[in-house]
Amino acid sequence: MILIADSGSTKTDWRLIDANHEIEQYKSSGINPYQQKEEDIRAEVLEYLKPQINQDVHQVFFYGSGCSSPANIATLERVFKEAFPSAFVKINHDLLGAARALCGHEAGIACIIGTGTNSCLYDGREIISNVPSLGYVMADEGSGAWLGKQVLTDFLRGDMDSDLAGKLTKQYEVSKDEVLENVYQKHMPNRYLAKFSRFLFHNIDHPYVYQLVYRGFTLFIEKNVKKYENFDQLPVHFTGSIAFYYNSILRQVAFEQDITIKHVIENPIAGLTLFHKNSIL
Repeated sequence: MILIADSGSTKTDWRLIDANHEIEQYKSSGINPYQQKEEDIRAEVLEYLKPQINQDVHQVFFYGSGCSSPANIATLERVFKEAFPSAFVKINHDLLGAARALCGHEAGIACIIGTGTNSCLYDGREIISNVPSLGYVMADEGSGAWLGKQVLTDFLRGDMDSDLAGKLTKQYEVSKDEVLENVYQKHMPNRYLAKFSRFLFHNIDHPYVYQLVYRGFTLFIEKNVKKYENFDQLPVHFTGSIAFYYNSILRQVAFEQDITIKHVIENPIAGLTLFHKNSIL
């Protein structure tokens, strides 16, 4: 049995492949060792996920955000070894998962725009270059957290059109104190910020919203995609909820900058499942 996970800051998609190539699927909250303590991750895996799996797991392939440092990799290895003692465990960065799902064995630029962002230059086998994402506090242009931060800042400072501000007030209980508490005192502020991207999606025809999303994608391409060698000659792929649901704006921005977008998918799990399914004899 092979257990595969694609995990972002908000959610984790799981697939279990058995010897007959039958596939079961599960979902859980996001797992990010930069933002969660080991005991919280352990609770998610042992108390929520494992009880749903009634078969022996022989291999675990986990692709997740925050899985680039040796310390974070070791944390996740401990948790999965505790949950599945006889399994081979391989922890990979979510960026490699995105590249494998999007590019397969072809060279290209793989990008993630979801709650957060990331990108890489992939040669068909491995990642050969990566512009540091730096996270939602310092960067993540165009991400759900970045969009939410801009919306809340404009709303609280009175820089948003009154009709749109009225809709936001009606849909959410937004106040300065509530926002500051969630951003500076509560757990996973990036998830809190990203939830406001749904408000933008439902108001995409408003000029303010369109221009905000357009600006976020423009910044992402300028500060990430254009820094890779031959960016204008390689296919560029995207995964993540923001890229997927706003793909028409994303493609427009790319077209105007002479960038060729090939695949835009909501999440990499289907491609990763196929990748690992083909490795089963």
